[in-house]
Order: sequence, then structure tokens, then C-alpha cells
Amino acid sequence: MSIFFRIIGPLLTKHRLNYIDYYMAPTTYKDAGVDIRKADGLIAQLRSRIQKTFHPHVLSSIGGFAALTEVPTNYRQPVLVSSTDGVGTKLRIAFNSGKHDTVGIDLVAMSANDILTVGARPFLFLDYFAAGKIDPSIYKQVVTGICDGCEIAGCALVGGETAEMPSFYEEGEYELAGFAVGLVEKDGIIDGSTISEGDVVVALPSSGLHSNGFSLVRKILFEDKKLQVTDSVAGIEGPLYQELLTPTRIYAKAVMKVLETSSVKGMAHITGGGLPGNISRIVPEGFMVELTLEPHRIPTIFKVLMSLGEVPRADMLATFNLGVGYVMVIDKALEKDVMSELKLAGEDPFVLGRITKASGAEKVSVLGF
Repeated sequence: MSIFFRIIGPLLTKHRLNYIDYYMAPTTYKDAGVDIRKADGLIAQLRSRIQKTFHPHVLSSIGGFAALTEVPTNYRQPVLVSSTDGVGTKLRIAFNSGKHDTVGIDLVAMSANDILTVGARPFLFLDYFAAGKIDPSIYKQVVTGICDGCEIAGCALVGGETAEMPSFYEEGEYELAGFAVGLVEKDGIIDGSTISEGDVVVALPSSGLHSNGFSLVRKILFEDKKLQVTDSVAGIEGPLYQELLTPTRIYAKAVMKVLETSSVKGMAHITGGGLPGNISRIVPEGFMVELTLEPHRIPTIFKVLMSLGEVPRADMLATFNLGVGYVMVIDKALEKDVMSELKLAGEDPFVLGRITKASGAEKVSVLGF
């Protein structure tokens, strides 16, 4: 008998471990809940769909350690613009309804619309998907949605990370994060600094809630009113999840079309903070913006939430977009041309307000709501 066994054997017996089993039953990464082959196989299955988002400047293929993309030669002084965001607690609606094909669009929209506000063209996108256990059906729906969003925004899905973390997330749940990079000419950066009295605020409609305020939405509908995602509510067509999962609109193509022919002074993506919180970020000192939000422009979902939750007007304004997803500040003389260009691009723009001299500390006033 070896010296090793004389020493270790009694310990194994004491702890009721069989010597042979102890050495013949290895534990693998898959046993721990991480199936690398499955994740790689799913990405391989989606390869052709992902590659449809590529543009000629993408130099690398899927599967490398990093993505390679060249800067287009038509830029004289290209500036890189970046942004990152997630989908937030809107994901909970996807979990509860089993519908995962639109949250990927939301993911792209949140970052792509942000970089658009400085005049940048969305160029690249990367995603991060993490789950306790990857469900192939859910994963394919989410990534296909991300591809859809990239195609709408005109950017390439050049890479990302798929992480399987056992016991870290509940079954059927996952986390999403997105990272966008855009390009803008240095002398074409739009920062709101030239906004002046008399300028017009043009609004582009939202598709509803987009991806903000869902903690309040869930409290009103599901915690306080005890509704289910499959329930129907008066005034809203179809089950609740259908309305709540309507994806965030992506404004890149319409806005870039306008920037090709017209001078825009400032732009804002209306996300968390609502109209006052986001528009105030681009208004220079000494000025304010007066907005008039006509009732017929406010989607029904906001009126339902306000009524059911008895939400104060101030909270509605500070939490939701109220039907306005994106705004552009332009010279009054360009109003007709810009409105026409936006309509040709498939938008339904409307004049939301105007820039005036500040009369106090307030930067944004909202009437009509």
C-alpha cells in the first residue's frame, strides 16, 4: 500500500468518500451550469442574421477577440461618439409575457438615439446578454431584435458578450446592456450652443412608453391594481403586454436625412426625466423653452396610467415622454423645409414649442397637459 493511501485513505473513509469514485468522477464546467458549446452554437446559428447588419467598413468576422472597423474616408475630422444603456425593468414585462422579440430593438434605440443628438451617425453596436441558463428560444428572439434595431439605426452589430451565470439570475430571466459608437465631423457637432430666441422646437412622436418609467408602470398596473400582463384595460387595444412591449422608436434615418440639407441647433432624446429633464439639457443659459403639448398628441397609455395611479402631473412630466420621443431645435425660417423633409422620411412631426428669453430659473414650461 502506498504511503499516499495510508495517509489519505482513512480520511476518505471517515468522510464516507469512495477512493475510486473520488478520482473517477470529474466535475466539468457544464456540470456547474455553463454550456460553452451551446452558446457558441447559438451564435453560429445567428451568424447570417448578424452579418446582415454589417456595412462595408466592418473588417472582422464574428467570433474574434475584438471587432475591426475602419473609419470611412469621407470624414475630414471624424469624432467618435459613444453611449451605453440598457432596457431597464421593461424586461420584467418580457419575462412575464414570454415575448422577447422587441426588447432588442429597445436596447439599440436607447443608445443610438442618444448619440444621434449631437449629430452623430450610428456606426457600431455591441451587446451584452447574461442569464443564469441560456434558453435558445429566448436568446434567438432577443438577438434577432438587436439585429432589427441595428438595421433600423443603420449601424453594424460587430460584437458582444454572451454570459451564462448559474444561480445568478432567476430561471427565464436575463440582463441586457448595449454599447453604441457613432461618427460626426468635428465642425458638425450639435450641442445647443447656438440656440436663440425665436427658434422652433419640432417634435417626433414616440410609439408609447419606450423604455422609461417602467418601475412606476409596474407599480400601478401589477402591484397596486393586481393586473396581469395578459389582462386588457379599457382604452388600450389587446393585452397589456402588447402595448407595454411596443419597442422604442429609432429616429436615425429621418434625422440624418434632415442634417444633410438643414442646420439643426440642438436635439434631445426624451428618456428618463421626461420633456423638462431632457430638453433643459440643451438650452443655453439665458433662455427657456415654452412647450404646448396638445391632448390628442398624448397616447392613451399615459392617460390610463395617470388615471389608474392618480399620478400627479409633475410626476407624469418628469417620468414619461408623453408621446414625444425626440425633439429638434431649428431656426424659425427653416420650419417649413425641415417639416417637409421629416414627412418625406416617414415621420409625423409637429411644432411643440419655441425658445424664449428666460424669465427666471425655469428652463422648460409645459402647457396643454
